[in-house]
Amino acid sequence: MTDLPASAAAAVQACPILAASRGRATATFQPKAPALLERLSLALFVLIWSTGWIVAKSVAEAQADPLTFLVLRYLSAGLLIAGFAWIVGASWPSTPRQWMHGLVSGVLLHAIYLGGVWWVIDAGLPAGISALIAALQPLLTAFLARPLLGERITLTNAIGVATGFAGVLIVLGPKYMHLNPGSASSSFMLVAINVAAMFAVTFGTFYQKRFVAQSDLRSITAVQYLGAFVVTLPVAALLEPMHIPPTLETLYALLWSVLVLSIGAISLMLVMIRRGAVSKVASLIYLIPPTAAVQAWLMFGEVLTPMQILGMAITALGVFLATRR
Repeated sequence: MTDLPASAAAAVQACPILAASRGRATATFQPKAPALLERLSLALFVLIWSTGWIVAKSVAEAQADPLTFLVLRYLSAGLLIAGFAWIVGASWPSTPRQWMHGLVSGVLLHAIYLGGVWWVIDAGLPAGISALIAALQPLLTAFLARPLLGERITLTNAIGVATGFAGVLIVLGPKYMHLNPGSASSSFMLVAINVAAMFAVTFGTFYQKRFVAQSDLRSITAVQYLGAFVVTLPVAALLEPMHIPPTLETLYALLWSVLVLSIGAISLMLVMIRRGAVSKVASLIYLIPPTAAVQAWLMFGEVLTPMQILGMAITALGVFLATRR
């Protein structure tokens, strides 16, 4: 999982879940992409974004404190993006209000979303269940897009949302239907925190679209990581011994998290949401759990049943309908 789910998520993410606006576009920074290139971007986003769950699991297994790891991730990604924005001469927020909106969106999209998800995974909630909870974001986004943003949700889009969620249940349901309700991994507290994180990335998506629509994506992303860093650091110091084992596994996880997830995936997510409706882009999160399941099969030998493969196909159909214009 990346900076959602992540939103998505929100999440979409990830950084995260998570989002930007389809508001004012400039000819120099947002050229119209060919249809094939746009589809490839969507596929690449789903593939990269889904690796965030694998990274979170590997960090937990490496005995690294999750919030402390995220502090390093926010700091590293923020400095790199800020340096790039300065080199290319990107415009920075010019008023305290603009800075505030950038910081608040970063807290919602990164600090609360990623912090909550990574913490519950480290505490024992299976990554697949966490991904399933994150997959509820398109439903929440679709319900809120009309009253908050005035976006029109067609009947086909609504059917796609329901179909996609049904596909996610089919993919992940057989794996976790026999979990002990009293176990730590399925406790109410962990699930509630994960749900709260999903709400955070969803509202972060709307907040970004409402208040950060006119900002330069390069500089505002650095501001968002600053907000996430400032909020997460004291929480990590309060809750954790702030231990990061100096191993190659941890280093690889940090490099992937910063360069591929926090910078690459988030940039793709922001550009895609700026080009399209929030509710439709958020529906891509439905593809994250099935893709993560395939990666778990390839990396950890987890078996995929024919029913789960069918669920993946149903999920793909749901995404197609939910994102159809």
